[in-house]
Amino acid sequence: MLRLLTIEFHKLKYNRASKVLSLIYFGLLTSIALIAAVKFDIGPIKFHLADMGIFNFPYIWHFNTYMASILKFFLLLVIVSMMANEYSYKTLKQNLIDGLSKKEFILSKFYTVVVFALISTIFVFVVSLILGLVYSDYNELSIITTDLIYLLAFFIKLVGFFSMGLFFGILVKRSAFAVGAMVVWLIGESMFKGYLFWSFRDADKTSESVDAIMQFLPLESISNLIKEPFSRLNAVKSVANQIGENFTKSYDVNFSAILIVCAWTFIFMYLSYKLLQKRDL
Repeated sequence: MLRLLTIEFHKLKYNRASKVLSLIYFGLLTSIALIAAVKFDIGPIKFHLADMGIFNFPYIWHFNTYMASILKFFLLLVIVSMMANEYSYKTLKQNLIDGLSKKEFILSKFYTVVVFALISTIFVFVVSLILGLVYSDYNELSIITTDLIYLLAFFIKLVGFFSMGLFFGILVKRSAFAVGAMVVWLIGESMFKGYLFWSFRDADKTSESVDAIMQFLPLESISNLIKEPFSRLNAVKSVANQIGENFTKSYDVNFSAILIVCAWTFIFMYLSYKLLQKRDL
């Protein structure tokens, strides 16, 4: 495993675009802290995001992992370009000539995906912990360690998403086309979801029926791992109650969602291996 990772990071070391995108990604993750500095003070209107409780433990684990997951597209570009460069620079063929098997080649890419996801998760953990210790109203250890499962969900979310990107990178051999293929897939899932809403429009629980089907699709299942956190805020709930709305949705990380994403991760990596195995290089 260490040998395969060494090979991959040696390639990334000399890829300027990958280094720039990685720095941008981790720079943006750090910029989450800047949210705490957002203040509006216009006459009687005073608004400070940090005072709304977004950095309170344990809510911060949910909020920061959700916000950080939006930025995963920057690392996706690194993953797909990493695969596209193998074809462009003929390093894939050279690795195979040097004795690396196709299975080891795919494993080296998967290990790289896991390392990127792990580093991102640790980074978000550290940033969130620091922000929470500075701004949270609750600093008891039992409260701090509550809801850490969102970090696990974040890790699995990244691994699943990057595995999908890696598959498309192998499939189309070009980073721009791979990203485009994922966008097309996203549009396809959205259109299918719209079709399901139309098909179940007369059902008693339309949304539940649609969600029961959509949860098995790759991008939807990845999205379901960490649900939006904004409606959990007391300020949002207060406004909703004033207009007669109540939020009854569950914000928990579902074990079924974790299993579905893990299954898709395995499928994408297996398909990547089979595709590479059959392809004449």
